[in-house]
Order: sequence, then C-alpha cells, then structure tokens
Amino acid sequence: MSQPEYTTAQATALTNHDRKAIHIPGSIQPHGVLLALSTQLEILQVSNNTQVYLGKEPEDLLGRPLSYLIDSQPVEIVKQCLVKKIGSAKAFKVLINTLHGERYFDAIAHRTEEAVILELEPTDSESEVSFLSFHALAGEAIAKMQSTSNLVEFLHSVAEEVQKIIGFDRVMVYQFDESEAGSVVAEVKREDLSPYLGLHYPATDIPAQARELYTRCFLRFIPDLTAESIKLVPTENPTTHQHFDLSYCLLRSFDRCCTEYHQNMGVKALLVISLIQEQKLWGLISCHHQTPKYISYEVLKMCEFLGQIASSELAHKISYSEWDYKVKLKSLQSEFLESISQADNFIDALIKPEIRLLDLVSASGAAVCLDNEINLVGATPNIHEVQALIEWADTQVSDNLFSTDSLPKLYQEALIFKDTASGLLLLRISKVRRYYILWFRPEVIQTVHWAGNPQESIQAQADGSYTLSPRKSFEQWQETVRLTSLPWKPCELDSAIALRNAIVGIVLSKADELAKINLELERSNQELASFAYAASHDLKEPLRGIYNFSTVLLEDYSQVLDDEGIECLQTVVSLSVRMETLINALLRLSQLGQAQLRLQATDLNELLNQVIDVFRASRQDSGLVDIRIPRPLPTVLCDRVLVNEVFSNLLGNAFKYNDKAEQWVEIGYFSQEAGGQGDKGTRGQGDKENNQSPITFYIRDNGIGIPHHHLETIFRLFKRLHSQEKYGGGAGAGLAIVKKIVELHNGKIWVKSTVGIGSMFYFTLE
Repeated sequence: MSQPEYTTAQATALTNHDRKAIHIPGSIQPHGVLLALSTQLEILQVSNNTQVYLGKEPEDLLGRPLSYLIDSQPVEIVKQCLVKKIGSAKAFKVLINTLHGERYFDAIAHRTEEAVILELEPTDSESEVSFLSFHALAGEAIAKMQSTSNLVEFLHSVAEEVQKIIGFDRVMVYQFDESEAGSVVAEVKREDLSPYLGLHYPATDIPAQARELYTRCFLRFIPDLTAESIKLVPTENPTTHQHFDLSYCLLRSFDRCCTEYHQNMGVKALLVISLIQEQKLWGLISCHHQTPKYISYEVLKMCEFLGQIASSELAHKISYSEWDYKVKLKSLQSEFLESISQADNFIDALIKPEIRLLDLVSASGAAVCLDNEINLVGATPNIHEVQALIEWADTQVSDNLFSTDSLPKLYQEALIFKDTASGLLLLRISKVRRYYILWFRPEVIQTVHWAGNPQESIQAQADGSYTLSPRKSFEQWQETVRLTSLPWKPCELDSAIALRNAIVGIVLSKADELAKINLELERSNQELASFAYAASHDLKEPLRGIYNFSTVLLEDYSQVLDDEGIECLQTVVSLSVRMETLINALLRLSQLGQAQLRLQATDLNELLNQVIDVFRASRQDSGLVDIRIPRPLPTVLCDRVLVNEVFSNLLGNAFKYNDKAEQWVEIGYFSQEAGGQGDKGTRGQGDKENNQSPITFYIRDNGIGIPHHHLETIFRLFKRLHSQEKYGGGAGAGLAIVKKIVELHNGKIWVKSTVGIGSMFYFTLE
C-alpha cells in the first residue's frame, strides 16, 4: 500500500472505529457485580453474575429497592450520589449476606445522566485504608517523583514508582504527539522482556473515542484480558430504553480489538493511568503483565492519585525544561521589538542584523514581504519561489499564523526547495496590505522506529472497506521520514504572534505620533506664515524711511559730504532697495501659504500671450527675443492669476540667465497622446474628472545651464547661484514662489539641465 493509499485507508478505518460506542458495551468484566439504579434507588439493571457473588438471580433483584440488598447506612451513602455531578464517585465498604455467608465488597457508586451505578467488587479486607496508611504508601513515591527537575528523569521515576506499587512486568510512559500518534518515552520492565522505549505507535493504536474516554476517566483496569464479559440484564434501561453509559465504570468491559491487540503483545493484565496536561490528554502510564493479575481498589486509587500528582508535576517539569529556551526567546523578542520601535527604517530594523529575525523562532531563513517588496534573509528559496509561495498562501491560508513541518505535502511546488524550506512558519501582519513574514526550516531526514509495521493495523475487507485490526508483530520496524523539518514549538509560535502584535502596535503608535506631528506642523506653519507676513509688512515702513532719508541726504547735503560719505549713503540706498525686494518676496510667499485657489477653466494660450506681451514691453531688446510655441496649449482648471505668475517667472529666468547671442525659449507640453519622453519629464497628475492622461508642461531654453548638484537647491527661498552683480541680481525667491504655486495645485516641478547648453523646467497641474 502506498503512503497516500495508507493515509486514506487509515482515515477511513479510524472513522469507522470511532463510530463504535465503546462506552456503552452493555457488559462488564467478570470480577465484580454492577447494579444500575433509578433516582428512587430501585434496581433497574444488574450484571448477569449476581448468583455467583450475591447468591441471588438477576430476576430476584430487578425492580426491588437497593435496601433489599444492603443495609440502610450504605444506602444513604449511595443516595448522596444523586446530588453529585456526573462522574463523581463515592467509595465505601459494604457487608452483604450471600449464600456463602456475609461477605465484604468494595462498593463504588457514581452518578450518570440516568441515575446511579453501583459497582461491587469482593474484598478480603473489611476496613478502609486510613489516610495515614495511604500517605505512607504513596508519600515515598511522590517525594521521589518531585525530587528531579529533568523531564526525562521525572518520567522514568513515575514509571519506576508505579511499578513498585503494582508489581507489573512492564510500566511505560506513553506520550502523544500533534498527530495523535505516540511514543514510549520512559520504561521500567522485567529484564527478559524486549524493550519498547523509543518506539513509535500510530494513532490507530489508540483511536479518538478511546482517547476521549481516557480524558474523562483517569483509570482503566483489566485484570484478565482472556476473561469473558458479563452481559447486563436487561440489555437496556427499562425506563429510557437506552444502554447505560458505563464511561466511568471500573468494571466496564473491553473491546475485542483491545483484547487482540494486547494479546498479540503477550499481555494478560492491563492498567492504564491518564496523564492530563492543560485539560488535554498528554499521555498514558501503560502497565502490562504477562499473566492475569488482580489489584485491590485501594491500590488502584493510589495509582490514580499518583497519576494526578504526576499530571500536576508534569506541567512544572515541561515548563522547567523549556524555561531556558523561552527566556532566550523572550530576551531576543524584547531586544528586537525595542530596535524596531526606535528605527527610522522598518525593513532595516527587521532584517539587520538578520540573525535576530531568524533566532526569534529558530529558523534558518526568512522572507519579509511588504506588498511587492521582498527581502530575503539566510537560507531561503529564491525570490520568484517566495513570490509564488505567497500567492499560494493568499488563497490557502486564512489565519494570521500558519505553520507546517512538511510544506511539500501541502504545496507540491515546495519539493524543488525542500532543502531550505520543508518547514514553513507564516505570519500575516496585515489583512489589508500584503504584509508577511515567512520563516523557513530545511528538510531533516529522520529514522522512526515503530513498534511493528503501522500499516498492518489497516485491513481491507471484501467489500472494499477498511477496518482496524490489531498488528500481529511489535518487533521494531524502521521507517525513513522525508520532506519534513523539525516541528515548530508552541513557544516559537507564541513568539511570532507577539512579534505581529508588537509590529501592529508600533505602526499604530507611529501613525498616531505622525498625525500629532502633522497637526503641530500645520499649526506652526500657519503661525510662521502669519508672523512672516506681519513682520515683513511692518518692516517696510522703517525701511522706506531709511531709503527716503538716505535719498534726501544725497540730494540736499551732497556738497557737505566727502566722496566716502556719499559712497556710504549710496550703499545704504542700494541695500534698502535690496532689502525691500527680499521683504516683498517674503510677503508674497507668506500670502501664498494662506491663499485659497480660485480655480477656473483657463485657456493657457490666451494667458501665455498676456505674459509674453508684458515681457516684451518690459524689455527694450524684445525684438531679439525668440519665443517658440510648437503647438497650442490646452485649457486647464487652475488659478489664472497664480499660473500667470509661474509662466512669468520661468520665462523671465530663461532669458535672464542666457549669455548666447541668439537667445530662444520654447514653451510646450507633453501628454500620453503626444508620445511623451519616456522619462520623468512625461509625468503629470492628469484630469481626475475625465480620467485623462497626465499633462506635463515645460519651458526650455538655450541659456547658461545649471550644475547638476544645484538642481534641487535652486527652488529654495533666497537661493542664488551667482552674485548680485551678475545676470541682473535678484532676490532668489522667484523659483521658490513658482514651486509653492505648483504645489498649491497639487502638482510637481523639477528641472533637467546641462551647463553651457541650457535648461528644461517641467511642471504639472492637477
């Protein structure tokens, strides 16, 4: 049978077996008697062996009150069970008159949904074990179990102490894994028996329904697996017409499959004690004996008590064994999150130094995906394989956290990169954006030692169905497991989730901090603009006074001043003019900061003609000006006055910074329909209403050009590349004003230039 066929057959057989109602077998083991009682403590059902133990036929007991069989004092004890929760048991000694005289029984009464079940097992002891005696018997075992902190040593100690108390040939501690299969992790045995320590057992050996019963009932005892079970009389509860639920009965009979399975192992007596961890079945203390062996109820209760102590201690031992590793992960996590929260670059904080991201979950490689940007760390599939894996995860993984130690079995394409990514831990940071962190682990080829061939437990029937059948052999059988990595531990999954929560918290905190900064910046800008406007406006009055008085001194008192004095006054006049120019520029810029756009459909051809007319009128050499417009400009939605200022400034600069004998300026635009330029010069914001392609305007000249390292700085306020004496001076505010106007229109402005050849200014308007 191939592996896929075996997996399918196993699932079918398990499903069929799990449908078996093993908790309502309708029979008990023969070493005791069972009585099913109504809420009035009337005997409704009995096991068909009452004649053997009680000297009374079942028909003599059915329909009679319990007081017919036992005295009033034990009847009152049974009555107390009616107010107890389902499954809770009450144990006591009871003396019953039989055909062979008075006989003592261990009586165990417990509540069911229907009523009360009373089990009676004959005993030679007429007194109950005292607390002191019980403590003396169990105390030493508990002390030894608690004396070690190492998990492996602890489990061996548990097996050893239970074996001392019950004297069975073999006592094992059996641990379940994530797939419900199990392995023997501790063993104490008779020297001549073959060891089972380290052997693995498939999930079919202990099916789901059996595991569920072990979770509810902490003890299962079968003193003789060869004994015939005893039927209940009648087979159904005469009141409900249903089988009684015998889940909590110590005498509950066993399934044929269980009998055959253990007999194939050479076992005749069986005791199983549940180990519960965090309300789940962690494992079993499984005790085997080669011959039938009876254990008194007191010893059984002691074993159950030791099992509960072991379950309680188990949590501490597991925690202690994982403590160092968890502390290491927590330390890494804290350090990592602190660096992320303080970093300016989120990606750099995640992957540099890369070892921290890998150590966080003990991975060998990782991929950080933020939308279409993927960064790889350590040993990983290539970028294209990671992209394909994320595409698969988008459709197949719905949770924020997904892990597997056998990715190729879920995602066939992963066979190609099994050496680096047989194990995958995927963390989804955002469901809105494609933000993922993926961790990888390589294939680890393992040799698993099974107790017999696990496939032998699945038998095909003539009708094509599959059933569970106990294996005939438990000799060690090896299997090589491929396409799997080391499994991801729960603490590693917790570490990944903690990282996600922290990242989300940091992002939200950063967003909140940025919003506050933006509000504060907006307020500061408004205050600064108001201050600049007020300051520059108020400065103009004393500046005008300085200019006027300096002019008066030059005109009326020049005869009393020497040449040096006159030169100083001329400098004052010149500086005041320069100062007024700067103040006017500052005023204009502050006005723009508070301006409201007056948008209207504007024919740029008409607007440009006005700009050119004003420009020609202001220049005496206008006849030499060559202004080229290759094609008519479009009509756009804009503030007509402000855009006029843009063209005026750019056109003026184009001729101002030009030392050629034949000067020219070209004004035009690019759009997608026009073919564009294939570079940044073709970009535009477009028309939102009509969904048209973006338009980029340009003004090109054959002037002196701009050095490459000044292409950004020329848009700063009062930034000049030349002295006042060259190219007609100026305040250095024109391009800053142009940039402000373009940005008010949600546009952009940039320039490309070659020194000595010319410049080309681009801008967009939205």
